[in-house]
Amino acid sequence: MDYPALERAARRGAAAELMRHAASELEHVVSGRRALRAVRHPLGFVCLPLLRDGARGVCVHVFGGLGEAGGPADAGPPGTPDPSPDASQVHAHSWELTSTVLYGRLDNRRMRVHEERDEPTHRVFEVHSDPSGVDELRPTERLVRCRPGAEQTSARGQTYALPAGEFHTTVVPGGRPTATLVLGRTLPGRADLSLGPLQAPGRRVVRRTCDPARTARIARAALRRIHEPEPEPPA
Repeated sequence: MDYPALERAARRGAAAELMRHAASELEHVVSGRRALRAVRHPLGFVCLPLLRDGARGVCVHVFGGLGEAGGPADAGPPGTPDPSPDASQVHAHSWELTSTVLYGRLDNRRMRVHEERDEPTHRVFEVHSDPSGVDELRPTERLVRCRPGAEQTSARGQTYALPAGEFHTTVVPGGRPTATLVLGRTLPGRADLSLGPLQAPGRRVVRRTCDPARTARIARAALRRIHEPEPEPPA
């Protein structure tokens, strides 16, 4: 997979090229030529990791409509970390994100966050991810005030970018099926961050890996929707 070529295509807004690439990769997953496993992310989407190459990565993120494609998350054994999605959670990535909507639409709201010791609204948590799939959210000493900022809605064929370190939320209107092709480049010295309640303790959440059959069903459903005409949004 040619990450620099995909990055150039995203920068010039070559949506058709990026969608063809995503469809080709999904076809390989469906046929079994790509041996990867979908991962259920705590933020409420399913990730199909297409490339991991040092600081660079490429994924397809699938939101909503997973009842037919993948079913509910599998229950874990007693004592398993909480897998519940928190799709509206305010967070900031340690990596630069460039994302093209393959179908559906989603809203990204930037959040205005500044240090506030006297009347804070949130505490900053660092997110430490283990290769086993467990994310540990560790409270820091940083207290902040968070207010909503500008909102950006992106629809099929549109590309948006989020810089590393920018707090935001991502919401799919109405939970309608949506998928994005995501390019990410991790920056050195950065940490993944999340906002939480002031007195909340640290906690753990789990990223559950799907089996090959479930992964293929998710990829097949996403591929079908890429090729379907986009329905008109409700008036």
